[in-house]
Amino acid sequence: MSTTANINELIEHTLLKPEATSADIAKLCAEAREHKFHGVCVHSHWIPDAKKNLQGSDVKVVTVVGFPHGASSSLAKAAETRIAVEAGADEVDMVINLGAVKEGHWDFIEHEIHELVSAAQGRPLKVIIEIAALTPEEISEASRRAVKAGAAFVKTATGYGPGGATPEAVARIREAAGCKAGIKASGGVKDRAGAEALIAAGATRLGTSNGVALLK
Repeated sequence: MSTTANINELIEHTLLKPEATSADIAKLCAEAREHKFHGVCVHSHWIPDAKKNLQGSDVKVVTVVGFPHGASSSLAKAAETRIAVEAGADEVDMVINLGAVKEGHWDFIEHEIHELVSAAQGRPLKVIIEIAALTPEEISEASRRAVKAGAAFVKTATGYGPGGATPEAVARIREAAGCKAGIKASGGVKDRAGAEALIAAGATRLGTSNGVALLK
């Protein structure tokens, strides 16, 4: 289990607003460098800018695929993943197909995740399951399938869905995933107390646009 003493090392400093500018990305990266965050999470358009701004640091560049709805085709998601890797992404966060989850098409879910794991070419792939849209049973099964398909992390939310990370959901994911994958708590991670509760429940990474505030 992670501790809160090195909470900065768990943070993926996030900026996924569609109206973000190059100046916003530069500020995000400067803050990540200053505070030694694990990474920055940006749309794939901004990967080259982020790589340039973070040159010489250990901060990773994370991007999103099939974001925020997850309903694009598997082929499109795989192509998007390959393009992101070629652009320099260090990690990839994909959104699960929620409609397929709701219909219980678990073999499809598992196959799609496996395809994106392959497309990521060794980079860690995180699977965003959008917990607020799922039943507890669907959260558990989605987590199990993600791990079985080779995902490095299960991620709680996009931040654009009906709700974000909760300690209860993180604990459920941990129970289903065991020790085979990390958990990225994302969506509504706004303060230190909330972050610590998520870490205590089993989160090993934090996706938040409030990274600097969490250190105070």
